[in-house]
Amino acid sequence: MIYVVNKKRKLEKVKEDFPNAAILDVTSTSKRYAQILSPFYPHMNIPIPFTEGLTATCVEAVWQGLKVFEDTDVDFATFRNDTMRNLKRTVRKYGMPKGHRKGAYGKELLGYFKARMLIYLPTYKWVLDNVPEVHHMIERIKEQNKIQDIVLLDYNTNIDFRDASKPLSHAGLVKLYIEGDYPEGLEDYQPMTKEELEQKKLREKEQRKEIKKKAKKQKQTESVSLFNNNE
Repeated sequence: MIYVVNKKRKLEKVKEDFPNAAILDVTSTSKRYAQILSPFYPHMNIPIPFTEGLTATCVEAVWQGLKVFEDTDVDFATFRNDTMRNLKRTVRKYGMPKGHRKGAYGKELLGYFKARMLIYLPTYKWVLDNVPEVHHMIERIKEQNKIQDIVLLDYNTNIDFRDASKPLSHAGLVKLYIEGDYPEGLEDYQPMTKEELEQKKLREKEQRKEIKKKAKKQKQTESVSLFNNNE
């Protein structure tokens, strides 16, 4: 099983809940061998959806660069940002967002959920499919998951792409990709209804109980490292 856990949790608490799991930090502040799974990592030459011939440095650069605010449109400088810093274009600085431009030169504005489905998910999947070292890392995680649970640490823990009430976890997309559940036919999905969100909360509550119960049954008390620090 693959689990997504908030990186801000104390490591000892994570190990208590997942005593036999391999723990892998896949955020931009991790070691490089796992950092490459972060949407902030500059793999370079990533196609920008609906934009012929224009690329960006990373997934986050695509997502942030296509944002449109009240007084600010597409930011081509963001597409070229390869520092993993200052990528986010925030409400505090630019005012309320109007949506995401459907292509750097497009006229159509996409709402948040449609932008997630038509921009973010396809762009991240392009990296998973086409960047060799990323694909190699995915295969390593997949093989390790055959013999033990995997915990992926991320700052966001919303692993359901239809839940538009919270930011999406890229670790959740890694989980979907490995398990063969990455969504296709992206235009056909709808955001979760209020009732579905309530049902999700109940499922997550039950899952937390099951995790605690499972942990108590484990005899081993220390987590096994999936990768060593020399890579």
